[in-house]
Parts: sequence; structure tokens; C-alpha cells
Amino acid sequence: MEAILILLFVIGYLSITLEHPLKLDKTVPALMMAALMWALLAIGFHNGWFSVVDGHGAIFNINSGDIHQQEHGFEGLLLHHVGKVAEILIFLIGAMTIVELIDLHRGFDVLKDMVKTKSKIRLLWITGIVGFILSAVIDNLTATIVLISLLRKLVQNREERIWYASLIVIAANAGGAWSPIGDVTTTMLWIAKKVTAGGLSEYIIIPAILCFIVPFALASRMKIFKGNIEVDEKTHEDRERLLSSKTMLWLGLGAIVFVPIFKTLTHLPPYVGMMLSLAVVWLVSEYIHPEDNFDKSRKHLYSANKALSRIEISSILFFLGILMAVAALESLVFGTINGVEVGTLRYAAESISNAIPNMDVVVILLGILSAVIDNVPLVAASMGMYTYEIDHSIWHFIAYSAGTGGSMLIIGSAAGVAAMGMEKIDFIWYLKKITWLAFAGFIVGAMAFLFIEHYIR
Repeated sequence: MEAILILLFVIGYLSITLEHPLKLDKTVPALMMAALMWALLAIGFHNGWFSVVDGHGAIFNINSGDIHQQEHGFEGLLLHHVGKVAEILIFLIGAMTIVELIDLHRGFDVLKDMVKTKSKIRLLWITGIVGFILSAVIDNLTATIVLISLLRKLVQNREERIWYASLIVIAANAGGAWSPIGDVTTTMLWIAKKVTAGGLSEYIIIPAILCFIVPFALASRMKIFKGNIEVDEKTHEDRERLLSSKTMLWLGLGAIVFVPIFKTLTHLPPYVGMMLSLAVVWLVSEYIHPEDNFDKSRKHLYSANKALSRIEISSILFFLGILMAVAALESLVFGTINGVEVGTLRYAAESISNAIPNMDVVVILLGILSAVIDNVPLVAASMGMYTYEIDHSIWHFIAYSAGTGGSMLIIGSAAGVAAMGMEKIDFIWYLKKITWLAFAGFIVGAMAFLFIEHYIR
């Protein structure tokens, strides 16, 4: 039965990657895969065919102890995973809504006017540097959403724009890797006291910069980035600046930046801060006057309800499906390590460690694997596997590898999934055009980390 559940994941994952040849929206196989995997997990659990494990290592089996207690444990496990996924989805919905509100008030036109260059290469580096820095200040997911929204104003040609969007994913993931609030995995390691904010930045900043610079330097030599951007010559009468443009832009971006500050002050999860930020921006949008002699009959054109209607809900549901499917794999007890039953992902990670004694190679493979399987459970598994002291180099290398390795596939990171949803980037196109660039940056950064660690420190 365990093999069937893993096979379901493989089939579902292949269906997602073959979205365009199959002419099937990726959300369908993602949701179906998650639902069927959890259904099989529930049937197998209630029939005593296999056990499940929660995040604290507690094992539940219907044949062991009180039946009601075991069933309650299974229900709690499901609710736990739904809750963790909901945190990400609420954060994503909040960030997207704020971005759409800014766009409704034409706030991004302010930034567009600030970018004076028409050179494709200059624009590439400007967006890359901004993405790298911004992702460390807010997070890689939100930085990607903001920059792709800006790109839509600057680059009219979609074929060119998806190149920029894809490279922004690389820059954002690299920038998020050296900040404790820049990526979910670095935040996990920081909260679990595996790394400190200062140690993380000190050890990873140089590899992260190289991980960003190398793909951009290679891309700069490509034909797609030669010449100037094709500017839309249409008159701007219908896109003239609104009275609310600047206010909503800086309020919206400020609200997003406030989220990590709120988290630091309250120690609450980021999604709570995003809820507050969205509420404040929504409140202001209800009372602000975008135009002179503003008629209330036009209020709906600038409302949060309209912003919500513009969000890619299919992308949100895709995220739900893929994360819940991975959670099912994480929960299924597959084998034992040192006499202790562990989940499928933990077992796979330990098997790799046993097969390859060199931890540096293992962590690099972990980074590559994070492009295929969500990096959150992989990092969670590594946190349970290893007992190195705080700020040990292995923790920093794990943070780098898991944070940047996901750039190698479009669905390998939250930033990639957001870009995929916003610009409808094809999985196969990304695999052919961008994966090698992301790998080049990842491996150069990894080699730099190891060189600094073994020969300089």
C-alpha cells in the first residue's frame, strides 16, 4: 500500500509537469493527487495497514492502544498539515490582494516612471538587484509578486516578460536564503535555534550573491536580452496618474514590509501580520479618493473586492494540492531509523546520508531534491535528523541549498509557484530555458560556501 501512495504522487507530479501536452490545468492533478493520497492514507490507517507519524515523532496505529485516541491522533495530524498549508495560503492571498489594490490605483505606474531605462540588459539587472535585496527584507514570495506586477507595466511582450519573471525567481530565492525572514526554511531554522540572524547572513551572503550574479551574467549574453524594450506607444490618457497612486503604492509596500517587523515584535506567524496589513490597506482603500470629483458609483473599480476577483485562485488551489500531497508523504511511516519509525521523507533523507557519508555532498543533493519536493519538509526532516550546535556550518549550508535549489524547477519554490500562476509559465519551457542557469548559480554558490568554510574560516 505504501508503494501505491508513492506511485500516486509520482503520477500526479508527472501530470503537473506535462500540463501543456495533456492540455490540463495543473491545479486538477494537484488537487486530485492530494485528495487521493490522503484518502488512501486514511483507509490504510483505519484498516491497520500502516502507521502515520506527526511532526513531533509520535506514531499512530489503529492496532496500538485505544482506538479513539489513535483516530484522534490521525485527525490531529491532518488538521496540523491543513493549518500549516493555510498559513502559507493566507499569507499568499493577503500579499496578492495588496499588490492588486496597488495596481488598481495605478501605483506601479509610479515605479514604472522611476525606471528610465529601455535597455533590456539594464532592466534585467535592475529587477534582479531589487529582487535580491527586497526578498531579504520582506520575503522571496512577496518580492516576486511585487516585481512581476511591475514587469507587467514595463514589458509588454509576454515571451520576453516570462524570461524576466523566471530570472526574478532565481534572484528572489538567492536573496531570501541569507535572511532569517527571507524564506520559509530560513525562518524555520531561525525559530528552531539552529542558526542566528547574524550567523546566517555572515556565512551565506557571498554564496547567495554568486548564486544570483552567475545566472544573470550568463543570461545577459543571450539574444533575448539584446536591444531595447518594445514600449507601448498607446496614449496614456486612460492610464493617467490617479490621486491615490503614490499613497496606495507606498502604503501597500510599507504594509508588506511591516509583516516581518510584526513577527519580530509579537512572535506570531507571518500570516497574522499579513492579515493586519491587508486590513489597513483595505481600510484606506475604502475612503481614499482616487480621482477629482470622485463619484461613489465608480468606487467598485478601486475596491478590495475587485482586487480579490483578480487573484489567480487556481494558483492558490494548486499550492494547496501540492503541499498537502507532500504532507501525506511526510506523514506515512515508511521504515525505521535506529529502531525508530519515521515518515517517508525522513527515511529517504536518512538513506541518502547512509549511502553518501560526506555531508557536504548530501546537502548539495538536498538542494537539488528541494527543486522536486517542497523544501519545507526536507528542512524539517534535516532538523530532526541532525544534532549539530547552533550556527554550525551544516545548518548554514542546508539553509543555502534548500533556499536556492528550488530555483531549478518552476514548482520548486513558493516564488516559482507564484510566478508560474501569475505569468502562466510552462514547466517544460522553464526546464529547457532556465534550469541550467539556476543550476549554474546554485553550484557556484555551493562551491564558494565550501571553499570559504574549509579554506578561509
